Amino acid sequence: MSALKDKLKADLSASMKSRDEVRLRTIRMALAAINVEEVAGKQARELSDDEILKVLTKEAKKRREAAEAFGGAGREEQAKAELDEQAVLEEYLPAQLSDEEIGRIVDEAVAELGVSGPQAMGQVMKVVNPKVAGRAEGGRVAQIVRARLS
Repeated sequence: MSALKDKLKADLSASMKSRDEVRLRTIRMALAAINVEEVAGKQARELSDDEILKVLTKEAKKRREAAEAFGGAGREEQAKAELDEQAVLEEYLPAQLSDEEIGRIVDEAVAELGVSGPQAMGQVMKVVNPKVAGRAEGGRVAQIVRARLS
């Protein structure tokens, strides 16, 4: 079993003992999403830590989008609950890169490729995405690349 999945299971037990409801339901949801991913496809398999990080990133993004939707609909209590769950999930994710750090990576990629103009966006994204994988959301990266190329 992967180290991250072991940590999630240990934290699940700890949150049960401490009666931390938010942490308990969030970790249960995360483990359920991981289990669904493990049995998806033709045959069941064990996920690696990188694959588990992708699942947790996807779940954190769902929580952020749901919080925005609830906030926009005036349902602040539900929005706060979603943000609380997102905060728990982010404890298991690597630290996110700042816009300045992403900008430096994009600048290096543009210089390396020697390209300019919006038509080069795909080329730059191909070089940048592996460098920021799991540490920056694709939309943020695309926005910074677009700004640098225009």
